[in-house]
Amino acid sequence: MTSPAAASSPATVLVFLDPAFQDGRLADASKPQLMATDQGATRGDGVFESLLAVGGQPRKLQAHLNRLAGSARLLELDIPAEESWRRAITTAISEYRGQHVPGSVENDELVVKLLVTRGVEGSAAPTCWVQTSAPGPAGRRQRETGVDVILLDRGYDSEVGERAPWLLLGAKTLSYAVNMAALRYARAQGADDVIFTSADGRVLEGPTSTVLLAHLETTDDGAGGVRTIRRLITPQLDSGILPGTSQGALFTAAKAAGWELGYGPLEPRDLYDADAVWLISSIRLLAPVNHIDGKEIGTPELRRQLTAELNALYATIE
Repeated sequence: MTSPAAASSPATVLVFLDPAFQDGRLADASKPQLMATDQGATRGDGVFESLLAVGGQPRKLQAHLNRLAGSARLLELDIPAEESWRRAITTAISEYRGQHVPGSVENDELVVKLLVTRGVEGSAAPTCWVQTSAPGPAGRRQRETGVDVILLDRGYDSEVGERAPWLLLGAKTLSYAVNMAALRYARAQGADDVIFTSADGRVLEGPTSTVLLAHLETTDDGAGGVRTIRRLITPQLDSGILPGTSQGALFTAAKAAGWELGYGPLEPRDLYDADAVWLISSIRLLAPVNHIDGKEIGTPELRRQLTAELNALYATIE
């Protein structure tokens, strides 16, 4: 007997978290599954996570589950237990891989999304599901060739998160209309992506990524030679940005490899003066920034060198 998911296009697999199905309920992605009155559709009221599975293994899964739970708490959403998510993720990945030829590009990398809405209006139960699909070609291309970005004002200062917690700046919510509008605006200007700045001039984050920058410093090693200090910096987490799971994992790996770490505050001039800048996210991974507002960052050779070093560190992350 063919399962519902097997009847749909292999491009997407859906698994709903359903108390009646211990390992999740497979659903046909080619047919409507969400009620028109679901508050995720009518209000964008919900949270989500996106992560990468490589060779069938989800990366940084615990970090994503922790952030999903944190986002849900900020929205006062009661979501299923972590084990229910793990089982549904396993079902979704296994179903997707079963529909593809082993060793294909699609099987090497897989996008896994965890989604929660407040549910149908009038219902006390959230709607929760796992979605698996192949990553788009743009992400892989931008890892390899880099991106050109522009700076855009996000419209409020870097302390607004503390003054106005109802803005949910620390939550990964379904309300991504502004982020997508920023990306469309950037592309209309001939750029690939955006780095947001605050009204008081601080560097924040990208619409779907965390900002990283690197500085190299040559100093006396005390024995008549020189040594190079590698410093990796990201904006302050209390400036109204989403804590990046990839940034956190990379910082841990970089520290073990001898890099010095730092957290802002950062201003645009810090980006221009850096030896390299990246946008990092769970799906695209490290995308080196070639230009910001038309100004080249570092040199092509140094960007390639440092990107290769950090990619090697990131490859050690589970």
